[in-house]
Amino acid sequence: MLNERLRGVNLGGWFSQVDCIEEKDPIGFPGFYKHAETFLGDSDFARINAAGFNHVRLPVDYFNFFKGEDLVPDEQAFKLLDVALEKITRTGLEVILDLHKCPGHDFHLGCTQEQPFFSDPNCRKGANKVWAYMAERYCENPKIMMELLNEPAGRDSLVWDKIKDELFYNLRKHAPKTTIVVGSNKWNSAEEFKYLTPVDDDNVIYSFHTYTPVCFTHQFAAWIDDPFFRIRRDWPGTYAAPEGEGQTRLNMDYGYWDKARLQASIQQALDFRAKYKVPVSCNEFGVYVQVNRKSQMNWMRDFMDILREADVGYSYWNYKNLDFGLVSKGESLHQSLEQYDNQERLDKELMELLAKG
Repeated sequence: MLNERLRGVNLGGWFSQVDCIEEKDPIGFPGFYKHAETFLGDSDFARINAAGFNHVRLPVDYFNFFKGEDLVPDEQAFKLLDVALEKITRTGLEVILDLHKCPGHDFHLGCTQEQPFFSDPNCRKGANKVWAYMAERYCENPKIMMELLNEPAGRDSLVWDKIKDELFYNLRKHAPKTTIVVGSNKWNSAEEFKYLTPVDDDNVIYSFHTYTPVCFTHQFAAWIDDPFFRIRRDWPGTYAAPEGEGQTRLNMDYGYWDKARLQASIQQALDFRAKYKVPVSCNEFGVYVQVNRKSQMNWMRDFMDILREADVGYSYWNYKNLDFGLVSKGESLHQSLEQYDNQERLDKELMELLAKG
């Protein structure tokens, strides 16, 4: 895959962030194991492959697979993951197996509080134990890549730069031939690439995420209580700063935003690629589905143009549900949205835009 630009979608909500799926339908939620059996299947992977995508990013939360303080592998959960990976790769798709949450690190909680992962060596020891088991289980499959950690949320990017080396070389011991994906600090911010150093390894992809500016892409998001996010913002547009202090550790950028500024926001990642001659990819991006449809698609078209013009690979967030889905099923909040008004509940316009690459 290093010789081919990534074009794909995330499969969030399947083995990760399952609590978010349950919250939307607590009565009908069948429990983790049944959910993992039924949430996605052959028809989904066939659709993704037929559209022209070449991979999926599959996030996993460690606590769905490892139990207790000793992190004992849950064989029932891993057998479900085995089946999932076999079905996906059988269609010809490759997989980025993404450690979405690890001991001591939750990217969402990191939006408001520092995570112990960055200061407690025992947390990192746990993350290394998790990866050692998963790497040895899946390293012989050439269609599986492995991503160290989703959206590190450390206060200091220089600290993450050292920790990522520790995680990387421990993982490499157990997966000597596997492509490893390494992200930048502060939720995989492209701007944090100025603090990132490459690892001494040729089989690596470097990843950034883009939801910039977050006050536009996450406006009206149901899980954000801050009233600042309850203001309609169009794209392109001018976004004023809130009065007083905000409630998030996320980078908040204000002023006039358009395609040119959006392109400038990923320049550090492009400069990193040019300087070190390594591949980079945008492995999460999107706009909350309740944003004004015209503005949502304006941002998406601009960003896809930027990725195409820069020859940067991508994984869209998200394929199904989680408020960014190409497919929305069982999400009552989004039931009446026009883009899902078809039997498949599929946003065909956005799917076509993404599949063009």
